[in-house]
Amino acid sequence: MQMVAASKMRKAQQATLLTRPFGQLLYRIQRRATTHAHNFSHPLLEVREVRKRAVILVGTDKGLCGSLNTNLFRVASQFDPATTVYIAVGKRAAQFVARTRRQLVAEFTCTDSPRFMEARPIATFARDLFMKREVDQVQVVATAFINTLSQRPTVAEFLPIGEIKGVRIGGAESEADLAADTAEVVFEPSPEAVLEFLFGGYLNIYMYRVLLEAKASEQSARMVAMTNATDNATALIRDLTLEYNKLRQGNITKELLEIAGGQLGSN
Repeated sequence: MQMVAASKMRKAQQATLLTRPFGQLLYRIQRRATTHAHNFSHPLLEVREVRKRAVILVGTDKGLCGSLNTNLFRVASQFDPATTVYIAVGKRAAQFVARTRRQLVAEFTCTDSPRFMEARPIATFARDLFMKREVDQVQVVATAFINTLSQRPTVAEFLPIGEIKGVRIGGAESEADLAADTAEVVFEPSPEAVLEFLFGGYLNIYMYRVLLEAKASEQSARMVAMTNATDNATALIRDLTLEYNKLRQGNITKELLEIAGGQLGSN
């Protein structure tokens, strides 16, 4: 079980790395489009007063993963139930929303190896809620993968789309280099059309990466939990075996003393 969990975790980590260059591309295009179209606006960029928000809660389908879900749901419970609706990803997330009597508007599931086609409906549903003005903000509550022994529940902004900052990709240009680049860029058909086309893909890939990190965190947490359970069971068996041998030795000694005492009494 530990080997299977480790293999799935490595696959999820490798797939996560594939989504990063898209953020760099969108960052570059966004900077150029902003320069060429100062009055550019789009419904997905609209910042509104938050009267109602949606939370995409990414949990697990199964247990046996330590305190992963507990820590995640503790963060999710901080939102006001009266002004928050939940989009649950995973059975445990949906159970949490139902158990705490919060409003669930949609439930999704994903496989042990998340695919892009599984992330797209989630992003589309959240985008439709925002575009129809049913919510004023969409946030993602999921587990971020730090390393094999550490996973952290995080809250990230999903909608509206803000300015892309902090682009750090190994082997790629830094944010300062991208901002200082003055090369002429020609947009066809227009900066607005290019950005409008990319926004949908950006949200889909964003959600795909969230699912990959959440799944990598789940498999890692499950591997660590199973290792700890195995170590605890081994220690328990060792202690019980020692206690059994002590009792057995004590009974043997008692029987020997009774036999010896009986022989002395007969003499």
